Amino acid sequence: MTADVTIVGGGPNGLLLACELRLAGVRPLLLERLHARSEAPRANGLVGRVVQALELRGLYEPLTGRSGPAQPLPFYQFSGLPLDLRDLRDNPLYALQVPQAHIEQVLEERARELGVEIRRGHELTALHQDDDAVTLDIRAPQGAYRTRTRYLVGADGGHSTVRKQTGIAFPGTTDDSFASRAGHVTIPDALLDPATGELNLPELDLHLRPYAHNRLPNGVLSFAMMQPGSGTHLVATFEWDQPPVDDSTPMTFDELRAGVRRVLGTDLPMSPPTTPGPHLLRRLTGINSRQADAYRAGRVLLLGDAAHVHSAVGGPGLNLGMQDAINLGWKLAAQIHGWAPPTLLDTYQSERAPVSRRVLMQTRAQMALMRPAADITATRDLLAELLDDPHNRARIAALLSGADIQYAMGHNAGHELAGRWLPDLREHVDEGWAQITERLRAARPVLVDLTGHSATAEAVDGWRDRVDVITARAADRHLSASAVLVRPDGYLAWATDDTPGESMHHDMHKALAAWFGAAA
Repeated sequence: MTADVTIVGGGPNGLLLACELRLAGVRPLLLERLHARSEAPRANGLVGRVVQALELRGLYEPLTGRSGPAQPLPFYQFSGLPLDLRDLRDNPLYALQVPQAHIEQVLEERARELGVEIRRGHELTALHQDDDAVTLDIRAPQGAYRTRTRYLVGADGGHSTVRKQTGIAFPGTTDDSFASRAGHVTIPDALLDPATGELNLPELDLHLRPYAHNRLPNGVLSFAMMQPGSGTHLVATFEWDQPPVDDSTPMTFDELRAGVRRVLGTDLPMSPPTTPGPHLLRRLTGINSRQADAYRAGRVLLLGDAAHVHSAVGGPGLNLGMQDAINLGWKLAAQIHGWAPPTLLDTYQSERAPVSRRVLMQTRAQMALMRPAADITATRDLLAELLDDPHNRARIAALLSGADIQYAMGHNAGHELAGRWLPDLREHVDEGWAQITERLRAARPVLVDLTGHSATAEAVDGWRDRVDVITARAADRHLSASAVLVRPDGYLAWATDDTPGESMHHDMHKALAAWFGAAA
């Protein structure tokens, strides 16, 4: 047996899972077919709850170069419709403008610091699982070899070899009527408003917003300066019902220019970038919206794009995949350490698959709302009116960020916090927050005791090898709980507003056993 867990795929999802497993005391093996980390432009940042999750792991500062806490966005968009989030009392929408190449660099450095073995240039060609392990056939620079692993995780993208070899179906839809083109360009300063960054085309009476999907009669145009002060913009077009394109031919700058001309109805005086590369020039035809019908088959599990693919509109991909990794890591480690409750690993799919279905729903809705058609324009006008209501804006912000997630906690279903993300306890305690973040940075479960009674901490004695106890001192600001049990992924397994006693401790023991196994 070479490894307890082998991860196929060294993108952000696979690297983060490797870090999570090491924090939980498991030594994973990570296989990546690329010989070196790709510097090609891909995702432009992180949007959603994952920003706060990475802050809990101490990765916010390495990713951004600045210390936390992370701040929510004042503005965002839904299908190009503006979302003003400044008046939301609990704005849940966070984002980091960080290129995927930098995300992978930071995560790989963290993984190597933690002792993860990463084998580059190693490609999975076949697998076979039995009751005890999974056998892998690997092609590598030194030659082919075979290895065995107790568990295999496929983080190898939408065309996942792991998923195909395991025989897991990938149902969904493909919209072949759609094409997008994107590239880095230089736009003359005279066309850009220095205060707002808007692109002004006075001959068409157009004032197009940056960082937005600007819907026009012939399609959608978006643009943004991804590195402030660089002078280089990322320009992208969305078009429907255009003549088919031969995807075997490489994208050219003239093709991008022609796409912009079709969408705008006029030429945009843009030129190739003069800044150092690598520069993006990419064409995508068709949109896939698909989800694996199982996230686990025996000892094989799927992660990220291997389990779900969807439109990139709104930037949900890494939010979804990286939270998959944080959800799976501690559960898989518990299975390997031998203390996992019987159904713990199954909760990976039961919790994460519904979240993926919501992402597929909202990305398909956003793409449908951007199509050029009179009926869709009327629908957008109605939706814009609904978004005047701050309650509706809050619901959309929660949908986009994943803040509307509430995992099922049957043993504690009646408490409003159970199954939800950890509240920002800085607002509710005078002492203890630093200790809580220290333990969550180490991916440890934490019981936060706000009762001030030693009996609460003593009731956890049978789980002290797996669960840390932090006694915090409550401030006058009210939290609707006297104790909370925080899972390593930042979600609350249990919460109570009772005072210490037999009933409270009985309920706590049920939650501890449900998530962290039998008492020692």
